[in-house]
Amino acid sequence: MLLAIPEVLAPGELAQIRAMLDDADWADGRLTAGTQSAQVKSNLQLPEESVVARAARAIILAALDRSALFFSAALPRRIFPPLFNRYEEGMGFGNHVDNAFRTHAASGQRLRTDLSATLFLSDPEGYDGGELVIDDTYGSHAVKLPAGHLVLYPSSSLHRVQPVTRGARVACFFWLESLVREDAQRTLLFDMDAAIAALRQAHGDEAPVVAMTGIYHNLLRRWAVA
Repeated sequence: MLLAIPEVLAPGELAQIRAMLDDADWADGRLTAGTQSAQVKSNLQLPEESVVARAARAIILAALDRSALFFSAALPRRIFPPLFNRYEEGMGFGNHVDNAFRTHAASGQRLRTDLSATLFLSDPEGYDGGELVIDDTYGSHAVKLPAGHLVLYPSSSLHRVQPVTRGARVACFFWLESLVREDAQRTLLFDMDAAIAALRQAHGDEAPVVAMTGIYHNLLRRWAVA
């Protein structure tokens, strides 16, 4: 499932993070790339344990925690601490697939990468190029969202960031391990959750709505790994 989640960050939060990152010291983004990815990666990255990264990360994790749409789609079990990158003119990231597992150096915690996420921090009018292109069975999808919006997609997807030809593209990115490992099962649960919400709004908690809610949770029990 490929899903855009609007307005994850409130305007004040976005402005606060932008101000932090404007004064940040960026490093070579290849430091966190795998062997294959390092060959096609050209960007800057904020050192993950820097003061700025920790402060911005806390704001983003709090925003994710209050997003019902994010929770419904991702069913997060663990979230790798969000990272930050910057693509300046001429920089891009060629075709790659994210590593199946990531280990957080500071804590030693390892997670399986079921889903990848990019939270856009730059206004799309401020740079040319820089689209996140995700390939799936339905073709290639170019994603360039407004600042504060997030895209969520399976980590198994082949994807790339097109070279920036003007300005700078700044974003937050992270991976997560879901309670439900299989993408098809997560998609079914997400669609069912949305249908239940629509039925509840239209009809209240009538017996069929309660029954459908029970089916949702029984499927979640069957498929989830807690």
